[in-house]
Order: sequence, then C-alpha cells, then structure tokens
Amino acid sequence: MCGIVGYVGSRSVSDLLIEGLHRLEYRGYDSAGIAVQHHGKVSVRKKAGRVQELAGLVQAQPVCGHIGIGHTRWATHGETTDQNSHPHTGGNGEVSIVHNGVIENYDTLRRQLTALGYVFHSQTDTEAAAHLLAHNLEEQVLLGGDAADIETCLRVVELTLKKLKGTYGLGIIFRDCPDTVIAARCGSPLVIGVGRDEYFLASDSSPLVGYTSQVVYLSDNEVAVLRPDGLRIDHRQSGSVAPHVQVLEHVSSDIELGNFEHYMLKEIFEQPQTIENALRGRLDADEATSVMGGLNLTAKDLRRIDRIVLTACGTSWHAGLVGEFLLEEFARVPTEVEYASELRYRNPPMSDRTLVFAITQSGETADTLAALRECKRKGYPTLAICNTVGSTIAREADGGIYLHAGPEIGVASTKAFTSQVTVLTLLALHFGRMRHMSYPAGQRIIRQLRGMPETITRALQCHDKVREVADKYYRFNNFLYLGRLYNFPVALEGALKLKEISYIHAEGYPAAEMKHGPIALVDEQTPSVFVIPRGGIYPKVVSNMEEIKARKGPVIAIACDGDTDIARIADDVIYVPDVEEYLQPLVCAVPLQLLAYHVALLRGCNVDRPRNLAKSVTVE
Repeated sequence: MCGIVGYVGSRSVSDLLIEGLHRLEYRGYDSAGIAVQHHGKVSVRKKAGRVQELAGLVQAQPVCGHIGIGHTRWATHGETTDQNSHPHTGGNGEVSIVHNGVIENYDTLRRQLTALGYVFHSQTDTEAAAHLLAHNLEEQVLLGGDAADIETCLRVVELTLKKLKGTYGLGIIFRDCPDTVIAARCGSPLVIGVGRDEYFLASDSSPLVGYTSQVVYLSDNEVAVLRPDGLRIDHRQSGSVAPHVQVLEHVSSDIELGNFEHYMLKEIFEQPQTIENALRGRLDADEATSVMGGLNLTAKDLRRIDRIVLTACGTSWHAGLVGEFLLEEFARVPTEVEYASELRYRNPPMSDRTLVFAITQSGETADTLAALRECKRKGYPTLAICNTVGSTIAREADGGIYLHAGPEIGVASTKAFTSQVTVLTLLALHFGRMRHMSYPAGQRIIRQLRGMPETITRALQCHDKVREVADKYYRFNNFLYLGRLYNFPVALEGALKLKEISYIHAEGYPAAEMKHGPIALVDEQTPSVFVIPRGGIYPKVVSNMEEIKARKGPVIAIACDGDTDIARIADDVIYVPDVEEYLQPLVCAVPLQLLAYHVALLRGCNVDRPRNLAKSVTVE
C-alpha cells in the first residue's frame, strides 16, 4: 500500500518522479505528490486523485531540481484530500517526508507537538513524524549542530525513529542539507537503485526498470543516505552496513498494457505462459517427481516433516486451501491453512517437525511477514511461495519457490493465484513421491501438468460466453458461489474477485453447506454460481443445484465441455476443458476471473484500481 519514489543525481527530477509514481499507482491511487529540493528551497506539489491529476498540476506549476521524493497514497489516516496527500512538511518547511506504513502513536505525538506550538494541516499520522523531525532538528541546531551537515540530519532521524511506534518506509529531504535523500525502513519495503553518480529510491523495483539494473534492498531498522557521490547504510543497532548490491530481475515489457484495455484482462490471458513459467525446469519425468531446489532442505529433512502449515491472506489463502487438499491427497501429510493475520497472534501447538509455508504474491504482505517471523522465532522451518524476487519474505524465509509470473499490476490477483496453485501441485507431487505415491502415478501427473498451458489456452475460449452471461446478470447485487472439494476454494476466490472489483456482495460456500443457512438468501434476484465440473461427487452437487432451482434462484454453472445434463438444469452454462479433479481449480478459476472482470466493466467500475483496495497490503 502506498508508493514511494525518490532520486538524487543530475537528471531533471520532476518528470522522473511522475513516471515512477505512474508505475507505482497500483499500490495506491487516492492522491499523489512530489517534493523537489533546489538551491536551498523545497517545492511541494500534491493533489488528491490519480497521478495524472498531479502531472497536470506540475505541468501548470513546474518545479526544477535534481533531488526529490514522491508518493502515491492509499489512505489509512484521514480522507482523500489535497491536505492529506504526501509529501508532508515539518516545522516551517525545514523537512519534507513521504511515508508508507502506520505510525501507531501518532495521536500522542500530535498532542505533544501541538503543545509545543506546531500547527497541523492534515489528519494524517505522517505529519506527526514530519513535525517531530523538525522539532529534533531545531534542538540539534540549538546544541550546536549544523542543519546543512549530514551527520546532524542523521542524528535527527535517529532521535525521531526512536520515538515512532508502528511501521514505516520513509523518504526524507532536509531543506538545508543539499544533494541528500535519507531513507529509513521498519516493516515497509524500500529498494535503492544504484546508478553512476545517481541513486533511486522506491517502495518496489518497478520504477527502477530502464534506469538501473543494480539494486539494494533495505532491511528493517536500516537507514540509508543517498547522495550523488555515494550510498551509505547504517543499522540502528549494529552500525555501518556494507550495501549488498543485487541484479534487478524485471522485464520492462511485462508492465506494459500491450493490446489489452486493462491489466487485469492482460494478466488473465497471460496465464498459459505464467503456468508454463511456474513449471519450467521443475518436472523430472525420469524420477516421476518435481524438482524443488530452492527449499534448502535435504530429502531426509523433508521426510521427517509430519505436519505442514500454509499461511497467507486473501487470494493467496484460497490458493493455500487448494494446497491443503493437494498435499493431503498426494503426500498424506496433515496440512492446515491459517490466515496470517490470525496466526501472528496465536500460539498453536507445533513441533520441530512442522513445516511452515508463507504464500504471497508481493512478498511484502505485512500480516504474512509477521506470521513468518513469529514462526521463525520459535524455531520452525519457514519457507515461502512468492512471486517477487528480492522481497522481504523471499529474503527472510529459510528457502522457497518463486512463481516466475512476472509483475502483477491489477489489484485483483489472477495469474498469481493460478501460479500459486501450480507450484503447490508441484510441491504435493514432490512430497508424494518421497512418501507413498507410485512411479506411474507421478508420471501421469507430470504428463497432465505439462499439458496445462495449452489447456488454459482452451479455457480462455469461454471469453465471449462469459461476456454474454455478465451482460445478463451485472445488475444483480447479491451472488452465491458454490463448489465442493477442490472447487470450494475456487468458489471462495470467484466470490472475492466479484466483490473486489464490482462491489457486488458475493459469498462462497461449500455447496452442501448451502442448505445449512445460506439457502435462506435464495430468491429470483440472487444468482448462484456453481463450480460443477465432473468428479466423484458430481451427482451431489447437481442435487444442491436442484435445491436452488426449486426456489427460483437463477443458476450459472461452470461445467466440463460436453456436459449437456447441466444445461437442462442451469440457466446459463460456461464450459471449461475436462481435467482431473486436482487440476480443476486452474481451469475453473479462468471463467470466474473473466466474469468478475466483465461485470465490473458493465457496472462502470475501475477494474485495475478498485476503491478502498491496494495491491500490496503492507500495513496491519
């Protein structure tokens, strides 16, 4: 949530900051702003609304300089207004800051600073940090410090951070300290781009693409000083840190829309390729197993595992539910799926034979990171299933598996979900072959997995039919999504997608649970979406569908190609390729993603940037 960009060097900074904010807008799009330092003055431009609104303001009121910071906001404290937009200034403009995260003790700080005569112009927690920096700077100058001296400014930052409680990624410029941006991290990601006589700052690597191929990922409690002549990093407890420069793994074309109208649609249609990427190099037909080199655990270590805990949030949690079914069926390992937001505060009984997987697209989800750290603290082996190379979770886990899905820009996750399910299938195959699964069974699974990219391509052929169904139902305001076994998590995910981008109330349930309460909601204005491909309990789900029809509820069915029986019951049928039950979540997710997309489009919603949501949830 929220995006930060910064720069020190010789380039004209305002256009660079605006471009970076455009690339970061999926992280927050309530408002945006920049602060540019030039000849002892800091000029601030900020505006409620999209980055394009800010760009118009900067074009009308240009700012010049080579040092600056910028921010695109996802509101946590205070409404979406010009005043609440970042950057915020402290004192009489001595300091300007941008901030991701939440300052939990901001109200106490605000009262203290108000009593000292500081005037607040916003409702944000960030302004308290800005005034605290200005106050500490004033005190250091009174003690003989020089406001233009970097050591004085670092001392001011250190004193300020000691008083902040909560999470933060900060970009700071001091009016009187030339050619300097200071960055600080605690719980909110920051990455530094390394150039020749120039440095970049961002909350993720997307603004750096095309400018540099070398990056440094800040760790918690690190403070960085960016100057044209060098980069300095200090840890607040252990002192000076040598910057660990890594190669930036991003492909510029991945973040372009191409011929698609929206990122969400583009990413839905990328799924044949992203599933192929997740499989590439990981299938061993000779051994009838999968290759999971990044786990950093020996076969002996893995065989002694007698319990697996998958922890995640949102869409990743739904992928984890599919993983639970896969791991228990293929490997016979008891598996539990925990909401990371709950696991971080619970104390469940686990042993050193428990393996914990954190599932995350961004690798920065605050709750998932906190749950992983809590499990690490207690000595459990912790691994990650993650899409973002160099992210905090990827770096802090003991090992893991990358999705290789490429940047996912649309706020509603699509290709990351199917990539996560694909990787979890590979993981279940790996554990299964180490335990009970036969060689022929492993080979059959490998053959089927190799065919999935082409199968998903065929599944996408339902696009026109989905658009037709969306046109029929987009005016309805309540939906039920129903499925069983492997397709129960798919029902949950389908309902979430509809909620996220169309703002329609939708709930997912196991189909058999419908008659234990939710059936009370059924009427002619409440469509039920049944995920009902062929399988072992297909007749049971048909009976559940008949119960809905008996109460005049409209029924949309996601069914296997050639299933004419369903067409006699359901009002509308969307067909997908017929695959094994354990692969059905991959093919059945596709029409549900497309349905949410087209319903939202017809309702006039912003598909890629839904209200109240941001892509990476880096606050609790």
